[in-house]
Amino acid sequence: MALFGRTARPERRGTPIDALVVGLGNPGREYEGSRHNVGFDALDAFVARHGGTLRAGRDRALVCELRIGDARVVAAKPTTFMNDSGAAVGALARRFGIDDAARVVVVHDELDLEPGDVRVKCGGGLAGHNGLRSIERHLRTLDFVRVRVGVGKPPTKEQGAAHVLGRLGRRDREVLDAAAQRAADAVDAIVAEGADAAMRRFNAR
Repeated sequence: MALFGRTARPERRGTPIDALVVGLGNPGREYEGSRHNVGFDALDAFVARHGGTLRAGRDRALVCELRIGDARVVAAKPTTFMNDSGAAVGALARRFGIDDAARVVVVHDELDLEPGDVRVKCGGGLAGHNGLRSIERHLRTLDFVRVRVGVGKPPTKEQGAAHVLGRLGRRDREVLDAAAQRAADAVDAIVAEGADAAMRRFNAR
């Protein structure tokens, strides 16, 4: 079952791909447009700009296969709740022959960044993010690439759930809509130029 832990190679079930891009969020209309779902929003923007369509798959995710230049990319939105995102990511990594965590790109909300900021990071800690924790559990590594979309901190720790899951006002919505597009730009840069080049471009702002 291990991917990047004790076993060096995954159990390959399909033709290898160049990148698996995953947007994190919660399924269901009640979560649409929330800060916690900005990863979904960015993934939708990324797929739309490349003319793709997400469809229900067998790995607990909506999935789209894209050809971007010479790269074969699979984009996915887990249909599990955020806390179990890794179940879909692990299954997709196995099915599409991912043998290196650096080929997994995860787009997610980030409390430690100002609203609208977008940063690229390779590896690192969890920062209390349950979606990342689930992915680590299933991939058995933290060495995947992250596109972090800032949503800002709540006024108090007790207001954390309301901050990430609540509805947004018009101004906050505009900020995160623009950030989702920049996050999609960052994913394009990672696919075309690699994570290091994307970090130089997006983290210098």
